[in-house]
Amino acid sequence: MRCPFCGNVDTQVKDSRPAEDNVAIRRRRFCPACGGRFTTYERVQLRDLVVVKSSGRREDFDRIKLERSIRIAMQKRPIEPERIDQMISGIVRRLESMGDTDIPSKVIGEIVMETLARIDTVSYVRFASVYKNFQAADDFDKFVSELRPGLVEE
Repeated sequence: MRCPFCGNVDTQVKDSRPAEDNVAIRRRRFCPACGGRFTTYERVQLRDLVVVKSSGRREDFDRIKLERSIRIAMQKRPIEPERIDQMISGIVRRLESMGDTDIPSKVIGEIVMETLARIDTVSYVRFASVYKNFQAADDFDKFVSELRPGLVEE
């Protein structure tokens, strides 16, 4: 593993332990060249996924991009970070097990919204506002009014 500080390719693993509910390995590493310490995560990847955008453009699936958008939607919500990590891992496993390597971005967005709706309605509305490209307050009002009949208070 290349050191992110000096670029040395000869780094040493100092500690390994399970992370994210045993679906990843967390490794603490040390660089003997510069003394830098850093952490890496190792996950099982069943297949290489390709996201097919609505414009037809294709790009490699990026777990970090998915994670970033979910964490933004869940920012300052009372959800434990471990729960968010489990949710993201579950979404990725679901995408990998769909059988096809080409996944439309619309499918990913719908899966994320479905998952967020079960966990936190505020995060769900936040994500939906970006995903559905809300332009005005009326868009929020309409969306939330559609939620209310099926809304279950936790």
